[in-house]
Amino acid sequence: MAQVERLSTWQAFQQRTKHGDVIFWLLTLFFALLVIALVAAVGYVTWMGSSEARGRFGLSFLLQTGWDPNAQNFGALPAIYGTLMSSGIALLLAGPLGILIGIFLSELCPQRLRNPLSFLVELLAAIPSVIYGMWGVFVFVPFFRSWVAAPIAKGVGKSFPLLSGPVAAGRGLLVAGIILAIMILPTIAAITRDVLAVVPNHQREAMLAVGATRWEMIRRAVLPYARAGIIGGLMLGLGRALGETMAALMVIGSVKDKISPSLFGGGITAASLVASELPNANDSMHESTLILIALVLFGITLLVNALARLMVWRAARGPVGSARA
Repeated sequence: MAQVERLSTWQAFQQRTKHGDVIFWLLTLFFALLVIALVAAVGYVTWMGSSEARGRFGLSFLLQTGWDPNAQNFGALPAIYGTLMSSGIALLLAGPLGILIGIFLSELCPQRLRNPLSFLVELLAAIPSVIYGMWGVFVFVPFFRSWVAAPIAKGVGKSFPLLSGPVAAGRGLLVAGIILAIMILPTIAAITRDVLAVVPNHQREAMLAVGATRWEMIRRAVLPYARAGIIGGLMLGLGRALGETMAALMVIGSVKDKISPSLFGGGITAASLVASELPNANDSMHESTLILIALVLFGITLLVNALARLMVWRAARGPVGSARA
């Protein structure tokens, strides 16, 4: 009986890697772990950089108001409130509109108009945020102040403090939310369009074959099938709204020391606060406090992404409608 020839270590390595599978696996594993390492590095840097502020303020920092670097008076609540409120307004406005635009482009738009309209929608996502901010300051804010905010404050605002005045400056949380909605709208619309476009045609044909209308086909067969992808698009848009800096800073009013009882009042977001003050921090405590706010924003972003993954997972594994073939 012939003896099996024993291979050296180098020959065994060549034998395993000659088809490239192991090398490709190691390469993709490296880049996957690199992403995790980058997230961990960001968390480590913000955690260590905020140690002085954490040691002085603790968790009470999250619930405090006031912002006076000269008096060492810092509170993160206005920035957290402004971030969540402006992003929530943006998602509330852009979410339904983006989904409807995606449905039109994928299901209802004539073929000759589909590509040009899709290009224009995606072009909105390529516009720099500072351009949106300039447009908001010079065009939208004057219009909104005169034709929307002032009439609402004089009418509905007398009964609802959230919509009350004054609106002299015109910049505020609601304006920032609308600008952010315009910015995340193309992202949500483009993802919705792409997700709906890959729904198998037999889903549509099955519904139409039993006498369903176009709207019933979309509602009962197409949208349930694409639900996980649509939720992912919404969460991606929300993530951009949470981290937006320049556009929000230009139109939100930059009120850092208190929470306005009205959506027409000024505010601040965590990202815009850090961007505007960190380069010119007064001392180490001021800098550490700003890094702590960045850490809070980092935590909010991680929480939102974890929630998004959970929602996508539940939508993907749950029932997707009785019409799914």
